[in-house]
Amino acid sequence: MAKEFGWSSTTQGLVLSSFFVGYLTTQVLGGALADKFGGKWVLGVAAVGWTTFTLLTPSAAKLGLNYLLSCRILLGIAEGACFPSVHSLIASWAPLEERSRAVAIITSSNHFGSIIAFPVSTWLGSGPWGWESIFWVFGTVGVIWSLIWQIYGGSDPSTYPGISKEELDLILKDNHKESRSYYSSLPTDEEEAMNRSSEDVINVADGDDDDDVISEEIDESFTAIKNSNPSHIPWRLIFSRREVWAIIIAYVCHSGGFFMLLNWLPTYYLDHFGVDIKYLGYFTVLPYIAQGVSGFFVGILADYVINRLKVRVIIIRRIAQIIGSCGIAIFLLLATHVAKTPLQGIILITIGNGLNSFTLAGLTVSQLDIAPRYSGLIFGLGNSLGMIPVIVGLTLTGWVLDSTGKNWNIIWNTASALYFTGAFAFSILAGEKVVIE
Repeated sequence: MAKEFGWSSTTQGLVLSSFFVGYLTTQVLGGALADKFGGKWVLGVAAVGWTTFTLLTPSAAKLGLNYLLSCRILLGIAEGACFPSVHSLIASWAPLEERSRAVAIITSSNHFGSIIAFPVSTWLGSGPWGWESIFWVFGTVGVIWSLIWQIYGGSDPSTYPGISKEELDLILKDNHKESRSYYSSLPTDEEEAMNRSSEDVINVADGDDDDDVISEEIDESFTAIKNSNPSHIPWRLIFSRREVWAIIIAYVCHSGGFFMLLNWLPTYYLDHFGVDIKYLGYFTVLPYIAQGVSGFFVGILADYVINRLKVRVIIIRRIAQIIGSCGIAIFLLLATHVAKTPLQGIILITIGNGLNSFTLAGLTVSQLDIAPRYSGLIFGLGNSLGMIPVIVGLTLTGWVLDSTGKNWNIIWNTASALYFTGAFAFSILAGEKVVIE
């Protein structure tokens, strides 16, 4: 597309960043709506939107740059509600002991989408159908997925027709344990800050967690509260918690580095190493194969260490985030300053991306630890603010490359610095207890 329209690096950066202008606008809104009305419908509407604008992209590009930028912004608006809705669904569906693996598996599936998309896009774009076919094919896939989701998707396990009694009991049992832990440990000033009415409080008798006999009345009260959607968002409490700021700062830093790498890596291989465009998709996809595969195992490993070896949640979250963020930063720096060939560069970046999957057991699951009822909203808040450095970074990257004669060292040094900063902030501020309910 860039070659056909003769875009400079600055224009490419503008086109890439325009998506994220729209993307940031619906992160918080999408999460809040999913928490209140259910993730199925929010995700379903979003899917219809991003599918529509994907199909319209080729026509918009041929009409002119302004039309393309508008289409990209609208695509971002639709897609912005996706991951906040997913995290809201995880909070409703995933048992407490399986949350790390649920987040890791679902997020890793996103990387497998990239694994498929890069070589397929290369094949389609270099074929007789041209770059337009990329958008037509993936738009059609989106239509099919949307139909399947409307038939089989569900927001609430307690009302889902296909769920077994054993599975439902497991979800409600684990969430009851979480609720009890919260109410027995919440400080008085936080409880007052939430302005909780007396009928919202559950009284639980003291005793051993494993041996307590929980009355049917308490179970029903818990289920009503857990499955009810929040009618009021405690914004003051949310922004007063250091645990929330750990998530926000880490998302800002992680998103800046991640999307810079995701969007500019193909151009880097073309400009810096002179890789043939026919093989570009295969070079670009290798890091995401490593990240996707390792992500599956990271979630399982984290849940095992927490639930079987009884290691504290906060220790796992911190270690995972440090390994993930510092790992990609170190190997990105090595690729920048040491690699001399495309093969050396791709090996180093692939190792870094594989290590980066450890953040799935750190930052990416953290909002489920501290605020399961508002997990979609808090994820959306962090991801939304994280789009600010993405928009600025993608736009400035093109300008820096044009101004410095393709000096990629500046770009990857900046991305690495963001990763290091996010790891440091998260390791200091992150929490493990439910602090917002």
